[in-house]
Amino acid sequence: MAAASAVRAAGRRSRRLFDLFVAEVPWTVSSKELKEYFSQFGSVQRCQLPFDRDTGFHRRYCWIKFSTPEEVQNVLQKESHILEGSKLSLRQQIRRRRTQRKNPSE
Repeated sequence: MAAASAVRAAGRRSRRLFDLFVAEVPWTVSSKELKEYFSQFGSVQRCQLPFDRDTGFHRRYCWIKFSTPEEVQNVLQKESHILEGSKLSLRQQIRRRRTQRKNPSE
């Protein structure tokens, strides 16, 4: 029983929200290039760039996960982020606890 609850707890920790939402990503930019760009501000743990199944192109937005909150602040301190001539739009993700989520019956 204890092992099963430890596995569930580890799964919950690994599913934490990403730190940044990035919009206006140029079509020509890959997740590898995004990770390389944002690594100048700190250690990028993960970059998720979703693709459209019908078109095969990415959806021009992504999520970035950093190792520490300080690294997120490093990114947000820079006024503008430009990749391949396009200005990226960044928004910090707000982490919520389960008790803060709205009740679906409301």
